[in-house]
Amino acid sequence: MTAQRIYDPVSDDFNRVNDLITRRLASSVPLVEKIAQYIVDSGGKRLRPLLVLLVARALDHRGDDHLKLAAVIEFLHTATLLHDDVVDTSDLRRGKTTANARWGNAPSVLVGDFLYSRAFQMMVELGSMPVMEILSRATAVIAEGEVLQLMNVRNPDVTEAQYMEVIHNKTAMLFEAASHSAALLAGVDDSRALAMQRYGKHLGLAFQLVDDVLDYRGDAGAMGKNVGDDLAEGKATLPLIHAMANGVEEDRKLIRNAIRKGGLDDLEAIVKAVEASGALDYTMQQASYQATEALSCVDDLPDSDHKTALILLTEVAVARVS
Repeated sequence: MTAQRIYDPVSDDFNRVNDLITRRLASSVPLVEKIAQYIVDSGGKRLRPLLVLLVARALDHRGDDHLKLAAVIEFLHTATLLHDDVVDTSDLRRGKTTANARWGNAPSVLVGDFLYSRAFQMMVELGSMPVMEILSRATAVIAEGEVLQLMNVRNPDVTEAQYMEVIHNKTAMLFEAASHSAALLAGVDDSRALAMQRYGKHLGLAFQLVDDVLDYRGDAGAMGKNVGDDLAEGKATLPLIHAMANGVEEDRKLIRNAIRKGGLDDLEAIVKAVEASGALDYTMQQASYQATEALSCVDDLPDSDHKTALILLTEVAVARVS
């Protein structure tokens, strides 16, 4: 019921955003609309547009522009998912076959481009240059994060600092842009806008850190993806980085070799090595730190159901690991 309490304060807005998304997915090219609708409807929680709605309402925003901003954020996110799945050759997301596995890489990339374009059309309609600046910068940073991660694939020497840069750019940046642009739309002063920007950043980092723990401790059915996906792709996430730095020599070699070759041949042994090194607990500690930082950013907001929902959202971010 906690999750429902996060959505309840903006339930009407959320439904209106869903309707707006459906309307703005319309295309004269049937395959564009079909693929876009498939990925948008594929079971995601729409946390980023939810964040726009909660922040805007917590800051007493009036009018309907925040609905369009929320849809823009969802389109940007969906575009990155389409492109990510092609780059990662993924075949499962949110428990469903990915668009690239179903329709092929070329249509998936092109529909991702369509969603980026539609998002920028809607940004122009908002008529806010500061919001446009935030979101256009965010899309560039996210693309850089993708390239940076690609450069680090099958590299066991990735540092914790390099990993944090990747997850900030790839994941936290859109959370940050969502909360920051919502604050600017609400017309708050620079200090409060900065606090909301920082809230989104730390919340996004917490989410990604927990996701990286779930890659070794999660349930495939609940996650909607396969356990060990990151390892299979040769990605050195924080659990692996910490395990290589703090595990016994035999386990370090095992993990380094697994990252270099990719695949899941040694998954069971690596999960044991990661657990034994304390790497998952360490990663959860880092997630809790980010969540605490996020909570500090909403302390000064006026009391409201929307503020309470932002607090609950932060707590839920780190409570997903059983």
